[in-house]
Amino acid sequence: MKLHQEFVVSRPLPEVWTFFHDIPKVASCLPGAEYLGPREDGRHAGKVSTKVGPFQASFEGEANVRYDDSQKAVSLEGKGIDRKGASRGRMTMDCRLEASGEATKVIIDSDVQLSGTIAQFGRTGLITEIANVLIADFVRNAEAGMAAQASQQAEAPASSGNTAAMTPVSRPISAFSLLVISLQAWFSAWFRRIAN
Repeated sequence: MKLHQEFVVSRPLPEVWTFFHDIPKVASCLPGAEYLGPREDGRHAGKVSTKVGPFQASFEGEANVRYDDSQKAVSLEGKGIDRKGASRGRMTMDCRLEASGEATKVIIDSDVQLSGTIAQFGRTGLITEIANVLIADFVRNAEAGMAAQASQQAEAPASSGNTAAMTPVSRPISAFSLLVISLQAWFSAWFRRIAN
């Protein structure tokens, strides 16, 4: 399943590029995600938890992240497994950053492969809708985190070392939000069938 997403972060390109290099901070801005630390081989371990109706999944896995500073691009290859539900996921992602005035445009192309129980949600288009909501939450959290960091740096010496207030706390994906998404996806598909 291929996904293409574009969004704008209301912070300058150099600031957003620096932020993208801080994997724990990036993970903290994504609902349901938890950064578990670096592996010895340079990969990064993490966990993503979600609940859709009675279906619950907690994927644990690892990702290889590579940066191209000259192109302001990030590539990622990751995989994870939900041991309780026997679902598996694999993802490759290419992400490019472009200056957009005083803001930054982010372009993401990803390929997600799902197997097991969670694969049924990919067939309904629900994964795409969930990804769009996650991106919207990520942008809000990232902008808030970077704005707080910029404000703190302007008000206090850099040597203060207090970074706790800069990083948003990751929240689980809201079950109510997913219900709304499911209904939106169902109605959209229904209206498309009527229109045809």
